[in-house]
Parts: sequence; C-alpha cells; structure tokens
Amino acid sequence: MYTDVYEKLKRKNQILFTRDSVCLQRLLAKMGEQNDRTLVLWALECCRVPVKRLKEHFPEDERPQRALEASTMWSMGKIKMPEAKKAILQVHAMTKDVDSPEDAALCHAVGQGCSTVHTRGHAIGLPMYELTALVRLYGVDEARLDEKIEYYVNQLDLCMVKEHTQPRLWAPFLLK
Repeated sequence: MYTDVYEKLKRKNQILFTRDSVCLQRLLAKMGEQNDRTLVLWALECCRVPVKRLKEHFPEDERPQRALEASTMWSMGKIKMPEAKKAILQVHAMTKDVDSPEDAALCHAVGQGCSTVHTRGHAIGLPMYELTALVRLYGVDEARLDEKIEYYVNQLDLCMVKEHTQPRLWAPFLLK
C-alpha cells in the first residue's frame, strides 16, 4: 500500500504522498462525501496536531497558530479572505526558516489545512504533508501511517456529526 511512498523517498521527492497514493484512497472517498462545512471543521481540527508540533519546535514562532486562528475566524465570517490568506502564506513561508524537512512539511500541512476554508481541494494537502513529515521523522513505519490515516477518517466522522448537531457560526459563503 506504500509502494509509491518508498519510490518517492528513493527519488528524494519533497512530498511523498499524492492524491493517487493508494493509502489515501479511502480517506479521499470519504472526503468526497462531505459538505464543505464538515471538511472545514475536519481540516481545522486536524491542523491542531501539526500546529502543536511546530510550537514545540519553535516556541517563539506564532505563524502556525495565527494561521489556524485566522482561518477559524474566516470560516465564521469574522474576518475576510485577504487577512486569513496573509496568515496562511506566512506559515508556508516559515519553511524558509526551518532546517528540517519534517518541520517544512508540517508548515505546509498547516497551510493546506487552513486553506480548506477557501476551497475543499486543499483538504487533502494536510494529510499529504503531515504524513510526509511522519516519514521524514520515523521512516516508512506502515503501522504508524495506517494509524494516522485512521485518525483522519475517524476525525471526519466526528466532524460530520458535529457539523449536524452542534450549532456554529458560519461565514455566508460556507452556507451555500
């Protein structure tokens, strides 16, 4: 199930997972069944893990947390896209300030997850980059990767229920 990841690692690719990765097909199918609000909730919730990890590595750098906060506010209609976009681009730019490929991948994971508010196509970027970070840290530990993918699927189920049962303020563009 991880043959393509091994090949990309051998070729020294920066990103080790794609939309075509066999291991992501179940998650992608489940994501395709969700409405935009569920995907936004899921992405913002899942972003908390890489944001926390980056905070541990770079306690003084607030860019990941700011991107998550701005995107959350954007999803609620409390700020407009340009303000959130600026915060998201700053977390992507953080990759220039980090030395490890793991941390760079985590920055991109946060940026992609936060960008899900803009368009659902960004949602899969979060696992693609976060899983890449895991491989950079632990190697291709298939059990660990399976566990993380299962976490994404379970979080999607939880967010689907939450979106339907817990009232939340939404930006008008996410109510369409």
